[in-house]
Amino acid sequence: MKIKVALLHFGFKEYATELANGLVNYVDLTVIQQEKNTQDAREVLDPRISVKTFKKPDMHDPSNIQTMGEIMRLIRKVDPDILHVQEINDIWYLLTVLVLFKKMPPLVTTIHDISSHPGDGKKVFGSDYTRPIAFYRSQQLIVHTEEQKTKLNQKFSIPNQKIHVLPHGEIGSWYKRHGHKNSPPREPCTLLFFGRIWPYKGLKYLLEAMPLIAEQMPEVKLIIAGRGENMEQYFPNGYDPQRYDILNHFITNEDVVSLFARSTITVLPYIEASQSGVAALSYGMGTPVVAFDVGGLSEIVRHEQDGLLVPPRDVKALAESIIYLLKDHKLYSKMQSATLARCQQDLNWANIAEQTLEVYHQLAKAK
Repeated sequence: MKIKVALLHFGFKEYATELANGLVNYVDLTVIQQEKNTQDAREVLDPRISVKTFKKPDMHDPSNIQTMGEIMRLIRKVDPDILHVQEINDIWYLLTVLVLFKKMPPLVTTIHDISSHPGDGKKVFGSDYTRPIAFYRSQQLIVHTEEQKTKLNQKFSIPNQKIHVLPHGEIGSWYKRHGHKNSPPREPCTLLFFGRIWPYKGLKYLLEAMPLIAEQMPEVKLIIAGRGENMEQYFPNGYDPQRYDILNHFITNEDVVSLFARSTITVLPYIEASQSGVAALSYGMGTPVVAFDVGGLSEIVRHEQDGLLVPPRDVKALAESIIYLLKDHKLYSKMQSATLARCQQDLNWANIAEQTLEVYHQLAKAK
């Protein structure tokens, strides 16, 4: 008889959808998610998956109390053997469901970020104080890197046997199912900086490296795509549109596919990182990564196999690594093949689903 699992998520829809499609081969699965995510997800979710939805108001709306009540009702209705929650920083969830909802099913929580990133403009007020509630109330935790496991163990005294390190699966496939059928050709010297633009993403270091790169690769171009900070602080005197393509707004699914299809290298000049969904997306698109050697990136990017790791904040080394990869076409082709191979190996969702099932079985045995 299959284990009955409820997978609850408030975001991370790409991750949750791909994981669900892998898990349904092994468990009786119900996905509980925000109503606004249903249309996108329903198009790609396996039809064997039952879907329950709820409406989630803005964080400051007191009607969140009713929303939490609805979520509890849905959980009770499903009556799962295991509740698997994709980490959220929603204070309403943490205080209501985890504190007041006493009869919780055995709980597995996937932790994508143990603490807020420096300078993150989307940080939820008080989340660094409420987030540990999930750590302690969960019977099992899933993280994406050994560094995260060590941090949970040392900073929060979570025992090692409660923490499981599973890779962040590739999410390029999810975007490809939503993207254009005819993607543009890959451009030979185009760099991509993608995602939320906040100080910890280190965009300034890449911009400082661009003139050094252009000295040897005059045709180099940088695409900056994502929302966040005011871009004028980076370009107080304007910028050359032949050198920079700036898309400082929400990027649609279709445009994500086009951007990665065009780009030669994805650059992650982060000064802090727990893991990276952008790297997982880039590999799914067959695009090698050049990244600063910080945090979880050191485990995700395999140096000189599917990307290059650079000493943190070292602008010269960043420029030299990008130039090296752009010029060495044989190495680039090798790395590109390696990124796609990773998507059939440790970043493959079927493999990740099997590992997740093992976490469920451990929890079921401990009941």
